[in-house]
Amino acid sequence: MKTKPDDYQVHLFHDGTYFRSYEIFGAQLITTDAGQGVAFTVWAPQAQKVSVVGDFNDWKGHQHGMEKINAEGIWHLFIPHLQTGDCYKYEILTCDGQKRLKADPYGTYAEIRPQTASVVYSLEGYKWKDNKWKREQKNKNWQQAPLNIYEFNMGSWKKKGIKVATEKYDESDIHSFYTYREIAEVLIPYLKAHKFTHVEVMPLVEHPYDRSWGYQGTGYYSVTSRYGNPHDFMYLVDQCHQAGIGVLIDWVPGHFCKDDHGLYLFDGAPTYEYRHASVRENPTWGTANFDLGRKEVQSFLISNALFWLEYFHIDGFRIDAVANMLYWEPHGHPEKNELAVHFLQKLNEAIHLHYPEALVCAEDSTDWPGVTASVAGGGLGFDYKWNMGWMNDVLSYMEASPYDRKYHHHKMTFSMLYAFSEKYILPLSHDEVVHGKKSLLNKMPGDDWQKFAQLRLLYGYMYTHPGKKLLFMGGEFGQFDEWKDMEQLDWMILEYDKHAQMNTFTKDLFAFYKRSKPLYERDHQPDGFSWIDVDNHEQSIFSFIRKAEDDYLVIVCNFTPETYHHYKVGVPSHDRYREILNSDDIKYGGSGQINGGSGRADKYYLETIDQQYHHQPCHLELTVPPLGILILRPVKKLDKKVSRHVNELKA
Repeated sequence: MKTKPDDYQVHLFHDGTYFRSYEIFGAQLITTDAGQGVAFTVWAPQAQKVSVVGDFNDWKGHQHGMEKINAEGIWHLFIPHLQTGDCYKYEILTCDGQKRLKADPYGTYAEIRPQTASVVYSLEGYKWKDNKWKREQKNKNWQQAPLNIYEFNMGSWKKKGIKVATEKYDESDIHSFYTYREIAEVLIPYLKAHKFTHVEVMPLVEHPYDRSWGYQGTGYYSVTSRYGNPHDFMYLVDQCHQAGIGVLIDWVPGHFCKDDHGLYLFDGAPTYEYRHASVRENPTWGTANFDLGRKEVQSFLISNALFWLEYFHIDGFRIDAVANMLYWEPHGHPEKNELAVHFLQKLNEAIHLHYPEALVCAEDSTDWPGVTASVAGGGLGFDYKWNMGWMNDVLSYMEASPYDRKYHHHKMTFSMLYAFSEKYILPLSHDEVVHGKKSLLNKMPGDDWQKFAQLRLLYGYMYTHPGKKLLFMGGEFGQFDEWKDMEQLDWMILEYDKHAQMNTFTKDLFAFYKRSKPLYERDHQPDGFSWIDVDNHEQSIFSFIRKAEDDYLVIVCNFTPETYHHYKVGVPSHDRYREILNSDDIKYGGSGQINGGSGRADKYYLETIDQQYHHQPCHLELTVPPLGILILRPVKKLDKKVSRHVNELKA
């Protein structure tokens, strides 16, 4: 078997079109006629000399100097008798005559922090059992399906035995983490109980500092060793897939960590980062920006995306900090970065060519047009864009006093002016519940009862608004404190009624969302939504319709503490209606202002009044609960659904 990359592979790498460059770079376990060993290949274009060092040579560079195999700076060496588990780094004599020890940019495993060496590891050999899931994804149209994402941090969702983990890096800290295998046993049943369709894991690339949450990485091909080895992470993904749950990961192709052992000034001069000092550094995050115009960097990053999809079977990415890539300041003021635009288009084309079922989501706070439009049509080619405008407007509205919300009415209606300009995900993410921003529950004004009522209302509005959904962990049971990234979630509060009732509500809401076509089938089509009454700013009540091809729902939201009896709402048909969900139900901790009393679940119907109202042919008179949302379905449509289900059972 050959140990060196061939000329064609080398050409493609330098051309920015070798999207499986992990096949030749890094530490490749090779079996030759002479036995097993490791072939090391690294790109260090400005280095004077490169050596492989490790335990096997007492970390001395003179024994295993690498051969420079082309003028563009690819170095190669085969070392016999090395095996899985051997630690190594590259000793680089830089262009300015200094020696630096660098981890392998393509290393597939790393030592547990605070140690920083790469580790020889073979990704082969895991026996996947997710064929059914992978087969189903080939024909899945997520645009017309429920997409409910749980944003999740491995290190702080739940801990073993220790309630508080300190910043000190010691054995007890590592032992407090659940491993990838252990977390599968507790996380997956939880996701299923709450009807989440996907889990989005915050970045899992190797990173030196826990509190960077993985967003400042050093090892893009190394799943972090904090929680186990690469096969352990494969097991977690495999188990999720077997349970019908997709796995997305946060991915950061815009910037990287500046720690000495990482990519920064890899061979003594800018290599992975921009050459020009004005755009090289990212002072906000203390990171360096990837040179997205450099061909070898494009090969490195696009290969990395395909690497996660191929070896770990993940279902897609949330691309972090897209705004930071699209705009830069080479002359001291924001300008469009055409290099980044080209890179993102190239990235999305490559992902969708090789893995058309993958979901690629942009975390983008700009008004850049066509983020989710096709590359062929001039867009960036993402599948989804986070709707940051919706998030900011809605949270700002919710934080206002209920009696002042009439002055901010437009914040709740503005999103519908652009809701179908992109394919959106509505995010309530970790960024909104950290660094003094307060938890979602604690953002709500008023006393405890009002806080919980408004959080239920916020979730109800979110899950009935067009767009796919994402919720950060802890929000589902109303964590009162903001996210404490070195501790586990406050699971003990589920022993208190209000939090247990909130958890019951989110379970019911998410289950209702998942089985209700009007809430997802036409998320990205204007004909899937229509206002009934958008102008009632005095009472801060919004009513609207969500539509599927053969079904619709009527939604009424009241953002004040007042209860309204005999409230008129126009409806589009003369069918009888049934209240399907009411956030003010006593079982959710509400005041019980529901339509139909205790017997309504099975028998109570709301009869239409044959008079036009709200530009609709008829209307209902309802009890509208305080700080609550109610959802109605026409009974004729519901009965057809039930009848069809009964006939299917008989068949």
